[in-house]
Formats: sequence, C-alpha cells, structure tokens
Amino acid sequence: SPPIAEQIIRSLKLIMGLDGTTQGLQRVQQLAKNTRYFRQRLQEMGFIIYGNENASVVPLLLYMPGKVAAFARHMLEKKIGVVVVGFPATPLAEARARFCVSAAHTREMLDTVICCVMKI
Repeated sequence: SPPIAEQIIRSLKLIMGLDGTTQGLQRVQQLAKNTRYFRQRLQEMGFIIYGNENASVVPLLLYMPGKVAAFARHMLEKKIGVVVVGFPATPLAEARARFCVSAAHTREMLDTVICCVMKI
C-alpha cells in the first residue's frame, strides 16, 4: 500500500543520511556494536550461537526439545522477549532461542538478558 511504501522510503533515506542527519548511521553503528557485544558475551560463556555474526537476530542453540518451553517461560517471567524454535521447524537436537537485538538496547539491558540466560 502507498503508506507502507512511503514509510519504507523514509526509513531508507534516514539510514542513508538523505534526511540531512547522521541519525540513521548512528543507529546502524549502535546496532552492530550491540550485536557484536551480545554474541561475544554468549560465546564467551560457552553457548553455541548460530547465524551470521553481523545479523541482529542471534540464535542460541538449546539442544534439547524439552528445554524450549521452559526457556520461553523463564524469559517471559523476566519480561524478556524471545522467539523459540524447535522440532519440526528445526532438527530434533537443534532447538534454539532467537534474540532480536536492537540499536535501542542499552548495555544494561543486554547484560540483564545474558544474566537470565546464564541462570537457566
């Protein structure tokens, strides 16, 4: 629809700096920084992370199908949004949780999520 197309055009102009500001570039850089930090911290703690290292969606391998529902419930109790995916959408032993990192996330927010993941 035209309103959706207009929003896409405006978003692209913002990202490319065609709106006369550097706000888009700053957001892209912050997103990259947040993504690297989040992935690196999880990997340092021994978690297996799938996907492209530059992608803002961070898939965390959970292994066991039985962990998927418990992990999702625990994250929900902590008010952390996460998408869990298991069999049959993934191979039986490759269930995962997918975190969507944002430029708007603070280091404190990311650390809170990492802390909650460690406690499970």
